[in-house]
Amino acid sequence: TVKSVGTNNSAGQMSPHRMLVTTFPDENRLFTQMKGKTIAISIKDRGSILPGGHTANGAYWFDMTGTGNWISSSFYMNELPKWVEDFNESNITEGYFRNWNTLYDIETYTESGPDLTTFEGGYSAKNGVGFPYDLKALAPANGNYNIIAESPFGNSLTTDFVLAAIQAEQLGLDKFTDVLAVSYSSTDKVGHNFGPNSKEVEDTFIRLDKEIERLLNHLDKVIGKGEYTVFLTSDHGTMNVPNYLKENRIPAGLFDLNKMRADLNTELQEKYNISDLILSTINNQIYLDDKKMLEKGIDKSIVAKELVTRLLQYEEIDKAFIGEELLYLSNGDNLASDFANGYYPKRSGDILFEMNPSYFKDVEWNRTGTDHGSGFNYDTHIPLIFYGKGIKRGSTFRKTSVIDIAPTMSALLGIGLPNASTGEILEFVIQNN
Repeated sequence: TVKSVGTNNSAGQMSPHRMLVTTFPDENRLFTQMKGKTIAISIKDRGSILPGGHTANGAYWFDMTGTGNWISSSFYMNELPKWVEDFNESNITEGYFRNWNTLYDIETYTESGPDLTTFEGGYSAKNGVGFPYDLKALAPANGNYNIIAESPFGNSLTTDFVLAAIQAEQLGLDKFTDVLAVSYSSTDKVGHNFGPNSKEVEDTFIRLDKEIERLLNHLDKVIGKGEYTVFLTSDHGTMNVPNYLKENRIPAGLFDLNKMRADLNTELQEKYNISDLILSTINNQIYLDDKKMLEKGIDKSIVAKELVTRLLQYEEIDKAFIGEELLYLSNGDNLASDFANGYYPKRSGDILFEMNPSYFKDVEWNRTGTDHGSGFNYDTHIPLIFYGKGIKRGSTFRKTSVIDIAPTMSALLGIGLPNASTGEILEFVIQNN
């Protein structure tokens, strides 16, 4: 329903149409009678669109598999602002087709494992995995601009674009609160490729620290020290590479979901004489073919119970739930309640399951590097930092959640909470005047 803006391919055909609720930037726009701006920026489309919300003045992302432009969608605008066009026409992006070596002496990188291992994915057309990486030479075999996104320089490019946006949009320079949403997404891409114990990830985080420093120094200069508020968090963590864990005698591995689906469909066909009753096993969810079961008069609840029992016979599967039953699950501090909180009956699967700790799906891109998506601590324990105006100095070991951020920021701004917010206001971080 939307068109790409800034590219001729489909990379811009994105919008927040699946998000049914307001974000705190939406509430800020409503509170200020649309005078406060929202600008959202990320290498990834979703890392820009979802934080920006429905009312963003601009949401921009990087056309990494196409033009190498920063682009948007007709949901937000009909054409790119001149400052974005000027950025795209500069040689800033092309300047990151460069040599990637460690920022400091690799011998000082003591929080990661060896540089040369068999656990890492690496880049196509490179002989082996290990520093240095000639990104210009490797680009043609790795999606051209995509290799910038899959290196720490994707984060550097993001900062470049963010600084241009602050200046062009005059953010923070009037009496109405503006929201700048930035997602540094290249850290995720490097992590998937090389795994969290790699020299590449350590170097990427060292360089990311420098990018955050560059952004904060710029805000100090143009907005003023103590005149802006920052929160920093992450969308997820990740686990160590399974083969690395197994080498150290820690249970881990891969589970072939495609084979599981095929085997279960065969068993269901033998019992009910219907082929392909399972439509999909995406994101640890099983979707059943309601139409076929209705036509044959098969009780879906019986099939679901049978499948839950069958799933638990796999050694690699830890828990399984019937989706509808999660609606009646009382809240609690456990994995089951996390499943319940994430269950949405109009979109979620009929059956949801969790693999054992340190297991994930066996697909080609997961046989080196790592993945995420579970409810375990390595995936869900993420940083949360509040900093700047209105924030009290301190730290805590108290359990907080990513859903607490929006109501806390709304309370700090004195605006309405997002309309479906269920988190708590973290009053202890707000400075009392």
